[in-house]
Amino acid sequence: MSAPNMLIDAAIFTPLIAVVGILAFARMPNLREAVSILAGLALLLINIELYNSFNEGQSLTRHWVDIVPGLSLSFRIDALGMLFSLVASVLWPVTTLYAIGYMRGHKEDNQTRFYVCFAVAIAAVMAIAYAENLFTLFVFYEVLSLCTYPLVTHAGTEKAKQGGRIYLGILMGTSVAFFLPAIIVTWLVAGTLDFQAGGVFPEQTGIALLSVLLVLYVFGVAKAAVMPFHRWLPAAMVAPTPVSALLHAVAVVKAGVFSLVKILVFIFGLDTLQQIPATDYLLYLAGAGVVLASLVALRQDNLKARLAYSTVSQLGYITVGALLAVESGVVGSAMHIATHAVGKITLFFCAGAILVASHKSNISEMAGLGRRMPITMIAFFIASLSIIGLPPTAGTWSKWWLLTATLETDQLVLMAVLLLSSLLNIAYLLPIPLRAFFPSEPQTDGPIAIKEAPTASLIALCITAGACILLFFFPNPLFELVSQIFTEGSQ
Repeated sequence: MSAPNMLIDAAIFTPLIAVVGILAFARMPNLREAVSILAGLALLLINIELYNSFNEGQSLTRHWVDIVPGLSLSFRIDALGMLFSLVASVLWPVTTLYAIGYMRGHKEDNQTRFYVCFAVAIAAVMAIAYAENLFTLFVFYEVLSLCTYPLVTHAGTEKAKQGGRIYLGILMGTSVAFFLPAIIVTWLVAGTLDFQAGGVFPEQTGIALLSVLLVLYVFGVAKAAVMPFHRWLPAAMVAPTPVSALLHAVAVVKAGVFSLVKILVFIFGLDTLQQIPATDYLLYLAGAGVVLASLVALRQDNLKARLAYSTVSQLGYITVGALLAVESGVVGSAMHIATHAVGKITLFFCAGAILVASHKSNISEMAGLGRRMPITMIAFFIASLSIIGLPPTAGTWSKWWLLTATLETDQLVLMAVLLLSSLLNIAYLLPIPLRAFFPSEPQTDGPIAIKEAPTASLIALCITAGACILLFFFPNPLFELVSQIFTEGSQ
């Protein structure tokens, strides 16, 4: 086995090795958190090395164990998986840095458990990203649900437990009711669960069966938060803000949309998707979800709740792009996985910073806050522009490709939906920093001392806000990677 192939094992096991160090230094917070950050940096270096090997055209595979003939736990690196793993491994150490400031500043209990579950979640993400087949992806998709449950219920309150029940109930329920049956039928019909360019179904497969399977997969991968199976996401906002950042940017929702895009492109194939009548119905359902979630976000006064419904809407963009069943749509979806990640994690970082520094969680209480927390609110403004899709921020490019795909497929209604949603993004995001810097009523409480969040958290949100701008001016590495999704070498 070659050294690059062994790095796949290293990517999956590095976070698990970190768990041992975190537990060993449970009573020494500085060392415990140093282990987390160092493991995150080590994982990033491993994935950069895998990225370099992938770009050199090497075939990177790793076989663990055969379950039955033709069904195995095995891994293979392709362009889409490489993108997802890089996003997660870049954001893990940054989120850990942020969590140090937040968890200490907010005096959270059970911090060791938090870092342990976080590391296990990242290991599951690596396995999902590099899964060679649907069976492997499903196994670690479920592991991710289970290991993030203690993070959602971290506070231990009745409200947190209720949120956790909704979270796990919807995610596990849809997996058992929809996702697993779809996988079994796929295995019986196609004889394989390996991801393949062009899909796996034989030409003679009935359109009615393919329609049913498509519906089962779209609703079964509930981590993608397609309405009406989205309620787990707002319910999970009872978790500490670093967990919200993990859910929305690094792990759970990105695992959902990644899995959905992977299934649509490499289990069905774009040509097959175009022939399935259910594709259009699901497209319009996803489009309706984009607008409805934006409208719900507009009505939320709690900042984290507004950002949660914003995420439901933005995930709809990724689903729409993949269901358009053209290469430009998939490119836009893949790019949006990355650009939404850096934008939304910044917004959640800012929400947590505001809570720790000013103890405010409702938007109606944040007028004039820019005088106290200028760095945080500037970062919030930058990330808002990225979510909206305005220059000079990263979201501009992914939304451009998604709009291009709607034009290419003559889906003018969906193009209008995406444009309307961007206008709603403006309506529910930009007033927050504008009111923070330019309150409608004069502030009469005299000179205000600047009181930002703890330094570690502030550094983290500045890094991710900077990434929103950096990816606008230097999008080529991202674009070149996602463009390889359809080249023979990436399959």
